[in-house]
Amino acid sequence: MSKEVKSPCVSLCFLKHDVCTGCGRSKSEIKDWKGMKHKEQKVTVERAVIRLKEIRKKEGKR
Repeated sequence: MSKEVKSPCVSLCFLKHDVCTGCGRSKSEIKDWKGMKHKEQKVTVERAVIRLKEIRKKEGKR
């Protein structure tokens, strides 16, 4: 069995355009997290990483 996917939450929640600027997940992904299957959680984490990079790039941060 696979290990549990750790939530990307960093307890710095601020939604901007329905995306958390702390973890990169969408509002619906945050709400649905506990009910997601392992594979869905992994995909969500991968998407969140990409979103965070885009957010930081737009803000001029690394």
